[in-house]
Amino acid sequence: MKIFLCIILCFLSVQLYAQTYNPEKINKKAVKVYEQAVEYLIDGMLQESIPFLQKAIGLDTNYVEAILSLAGVYGQLKKHELSVSYYEWAKRKDTVYFRQYHLPYSINLAGTGKFKEALDAVNYFLSVPKISDNSIKAGNYRKRCFEFALQYSVKHIDTSYVFTPENLGDSINTERSEYYPNVTIDDSLLVFNRRGDGIRENFMQSKIDSNGYRKATLINGSINEEPSKGAITISADGEWLIFAGNFGREKSYGSFDLYISYYTPEGWSEPENLGPNINTEFWESSPSLSPDKRVLYFSSNRYGGVGGKDLYFSERMPNGKFGPAVNMGEGINTEADEFSPFIHADNQTLYFTSNGWQGYGASDLFVVRKQDDNTWSEPENLGYPINTIDDDGYLAVSADGLTAYFASDRSDSRGGLDLYKFKLRKDIRPARTLYVKGKVYDKVTNKGLPCTVELIDNNTGNALMKIQTDELGEYFITLPLGKNYTFTVNRKGYLFYTELYELQNKEADSVYKKDIPLQPIALNSNIVLQNIQFEPNSFKLLPVSLIELNKLLQILNDNPTLQVEISGHTDNTGNAADNVKLSTQRAKAVVDYLVDKGITTNRLTYKGYGASKPIADNKTEQGRAKNRRTECKIVGL
Repeated sequence: MKIFLCIILCFLSVQLYAQTYNPEKINKKAVKVYEQAVEYLIDGMLQESIPFLQKAIGLDTNYVEAILSLAGVYGQLKKHELSVSYYEWAKRKDTVYFRQYHLPYSINLAGTGKFKEALDAVNYFLSVPKISDNSIKAGNYRKRCFEFALQYSVKHIDTSYVFTPENLGDSINTERSEYYPNVTIDDSLLVFNRRGDGIRENFMQSKIDSNGYRKATLINGSINEEPSKGAITISADGEWLIFAGNFGREKSYGSFDLYISYYTPEGWSEPENLGPNINTEFWESSPSLSPDKRVLYFSSNRYGGVGGKDLYFSERMPNGKFGPAVNMGEGINTEADEFSPFIHADNQTLYFTSNGWQGYGASDLFVVRKQDDNTWSEPENLGYPINTIDDDGYLAVSADGLTAYFASDRSDSRGGLDLYKFKLRKDIRPARTLYVKGKVYDKVTNKGLPCTVELIDNNTGNALMKIQTDELGEYFITLPLGKNYTFTVNRKGYLFYTELYELQNKEADSVYKKDIPLQPIALNSNIVLQNIQFEPNSFKLLPVSLIELNKLLQILNDNPTLQVEISGHTDNTGNAADNVKLSTQRAKAVVDYLVDKGITTNRLTYKGYGASKPIADNKTEQGRAKNRRTECKIVGL
């Protein structure tokens, strides 16, 4: 790259003869200054060459080669507006001499977002006679990129959207490069990488409060001792760090492996290698952990993939270890490279980087969404100006789905790459989420209970998230908006807990606190089956009821001597006798389902109580809704 400009200059100087531009008539002092600039260019010192190129042009404003060189330098420095202005100056000086410069000119036009003009320029370049095969190949590649950009802009018109990246400021950014940002689910902690001396990379953290970002500090513990490290991610609850590190043969399976560190009162624990299910003798990096800490996504160039670097995932097993890594397949991976995955807090939206899918040039950012059948949608480019003609890398999105973080060397950078944030365009946002945290405990003893907390999509019956509480029974789970869910808690020896969250039309809100008492399985213990639902004035079960019915079925199968009474209840609306009849039919419908699934009839009884046992005031609709319920009571052990 650092001698790219010089090669083009030398090539063109012997290939073209000016129509009006004559190199032999250029001011000799200007030529000497230009030669000094070329020496800097040969050494890759682009910024240092600029004053000499400017001086050469000042000595002779007809010095087209110097003008073109300066245009090329500004293009390499990603100052595309300046580059275009100098290319157009050179073009006005001599259109014939400029013909073969239409390719870099088109690239810089695209760098400013002028894709129609860029396409016209590259088409002109491809019409130039006797250009080399490599030039034709490069021109056709850029032509595909520009055509894609124009097609994308037609499909994704949003005149209200303005891309305005905001530098995170001096508390985060320095003259060093900062990159790989990641935030906890409550947006209280930002972690990222900062380039050190030589191969050293440091893991940094900044607490986020109402005043913004606190001064970034080194993440404590031994996690920063090894100098050769890579991408880092933090779990949604802030309890785990997973990162890439090159710890040497005695601690790894290859070059870069993935490691995990746990938060303790004394700081972050000694990093542990994630083992052979994740790591190989090849390169593993760019980890991203699902919000329930159940699935780890990462990139690897291991043998047997679809392309160079591929995306993989690994699910945690019952023993807490991550299982064998699985390639995400050709629907996501290409023959080129896919890397830097980021799974959002909604556990359904995955962002990643690829140079294999069609984009704007180099590597672009893409998004895929999990479908109802657990497959992923086709990758969708995030579009310009998030993606550019250059390499676009890692993206992290806050839990609210509105704010994205990325690294860039924009004009207001403190030095190298800085961290920025911006608002995502509506069509590429993930689902917004709210969060529920609390404690699961024994209703009798008040002791915290380690157990499983599950979030089930009512439309599909699939578990969207499944988390394990800690030893004290504390949990933290996200509820993506836009769907209705059943929230269930299971532990052997206890009646299960369920609650319906109807979020189809809700707005995102703050963190909810929900402590959950579990009722031990004991004689006469009773639970309300919160999500058993029927058609209006009917005893026909609605499909959403199967989620809770299957949880009840599981308890009966796990406790083969258990006997239960299913009771039906109504509000006080309508005729009392009709209410008793309807509640009886509904209780029987539940028993019939359980019998159909193999539970013997001698373990099941049912009864309808109509409106005789209200648990809320029938004067309000909210109270009447609570009274319309199905209950399960333990009548035999």
